[in-house]
Formats: sequence, C-alpha cells, structure tokens
Amino acid sequence: MDYIAVDSQAASAIARPHRTPTQASKMISMPSRWPLPPDGIRFITPRVLIRRLQTQPLSQSLYVTAMGYYPRASGHAMKRRGHPDHILIYCTAGSGSLTLANETLAINSGDILYLPRGSHHQYQASADTPWTIYWLHFDGLLADDFCAHIGSPERPINIGVQPRVIRVFDGIAELRHSSHNLAEFIQGGHQVQALLSYVALLVQQRQPYAGNNFDTENIRALMQEHIHGKLDLDTLAHEAKLSKFHFSKKFKKATGESPINYFISMKMQRACYLLDSTPRSIKHIASELGYPDTYYFSRLFKKNIGMAPETYRKAKL
Repeated sequence: MDYIAVDSQAASAIARPHRTPTQASKMISMPSRWPLPPDGIRFITPRVLIRRLQTQPLSQSLYVTAMGYYPRASGHAMKRRGHPDHILIYCTAGSGSLTLANETLAINSGDILYLPRGSHHQYQASADTPWTIYWLHFDGLLADDFCAHIGSPERPINIGVQPRVIRVFDGIAELRHSSHNLAEFIQGGHQVQALLSYVALLVQQRQPYAGNNFDTENIRALMQEHIHGKLDLDTLAHEAKLSKFHFSKKFKKATGESPINYFISMKMQRACYLLDSTPRSIKHIASELGYPDTYYFSRLFKKNIGMAPETYRKAKL
C-alpha cells in the first residue's frame, strides 16, 4: 500500500514527535502547492513507524522521514523558516535557485544541496528550464555527524549526474511500497548512510583542500608516480609550495594520515595487488617498490595490512 501523498514539509512536522509545541513553533514551513505529476513521487514515513525507528538500535542512527522525485517541476517553490530534520536535494536536470538570507545561488544539473536541521531558506525551479530533483528528509543520531562529514552545508556543490546516486534515490523511493515494514525501513536507513558517505567522497574529490596552494589530488598523483621509488617530505612540501610543517598539518587534516605514512600505505596496497596477481617473489616485489631490504619491507607490510606478505599470499582472502 502506498503512503498518502503529502508534501515534504509535512514530514518535518512529524519527524521528531517528541518536540514540544514551543520548539515546533520555531520551525515553520510554508506549504507547497506544487501539483504532483503522474510520474512524480512524494511520501512521508508514518509517525508510528518513526517512533519505532527512533528506538530500534539498527535504525536510530539514520532513518528516512520523507522522500520525493519531482520531474520537470515547473512552478515548484518552497520557503521555510526552519525544519526539524535534514534535507538533501539533488538536481539531475534543468536549473533553479536557492536563497539564504540575502544571497541567491544558482542550482544546476549535477548540483547537490545539503540543508541541515533548522536552516532558513527558500528555493524554486527556474521558469525557463525547471529542474528535475530528488529530495530526501532524514534524521537520526548520526545526522549531524554526516552533515559535518559532507561539509559545505547550505551551498550547492556540483558532483555531476551520478548514476550510482540516482540508483540509491530510486531504491529509497521503493519504501513507499513497503506497507510500513520495519525491516525495509531499516535497510532504507542504511542506504541513506551509504548515499551520504558517497556524496561526501564526491564532494572531497571535487573540492581540493582549502587554500590555493594545496591540492591533495595533485599530491596523491605525485605519490603514484613515485610508487616504485622514494619520496621524502621535502619533495612533497615543495610540490605543495608549503613549508614541511604546514604541508604535513594540512595533509593530515585532509586525509587523516601523515604524508609519509600515506605514501607507505599506497605502496603496501600496490604490494597486495602484485602478491595477488603475479607469481613474483616477495624479494622481487619489495625491490620493485623501492625496498632493497626484504625484511624491512615485510615489517612495513605486516604493520599496514595486519599479516606478513607470505601469509597474505597464502590466505587468498
């Protein structure tokens, strides 16, 4: 049985039923009167099911409160003075605009927009080239953390038209046919986690770390070029046009690892590939990756991978 077709902001009103009337009054949405076309989708998760999702250990981290798909949404517009859940909007065709405070930003095909809880905003489809969008409302214990992980909240970011992202949205849309099945909504919440993780990765890949003189992709490319040899911190910092101290600090903040440890990890991943795909000896592989001392190579490999090269090759994991 399909859910009753109501608008996305209705989900915001019920997504967190434990809020007091005073709290709810601070987050008001103006109802959308955009008519849903035959090929459009719009549904909310019933309140009784949201209560179960909020207390279920497998779903309370992240769960869907509403979802929709608006194709060629001529005349679509929305204005909110706040909302109690998080919103993700993905434009796959056409264009529109987003207004925050006194700033209006263009939204085009391939742009994704993350509006965190409580955001004051309005958005609308272009009159000339109305957008096609997927939208998703979600909440949970990890919602704020995913917002921080993606970064750039309330700013459209171009990730391109990604078939993988569209497939996940389409999969989440199938929840409207689930007849309130808890297991399906638990699985849907995990789909949302995978979607947000992938969006964060795409955003990171398309936005070099802050600062005109630092680009992690360029540094990774340099490391790849030297995967069979040596590379020191001086060379890496020179490439980034930074001092060794500032380069190391920025690189670790962007990747979670020091530059040299990151480079060693890349070498060990290459070693795994060679152990899996070739009959070459461990001594040969070590030498090929710039380690004339096979014993030292084996120690590094075990530290990174968790087992010795010989064990890895025999394990066939």
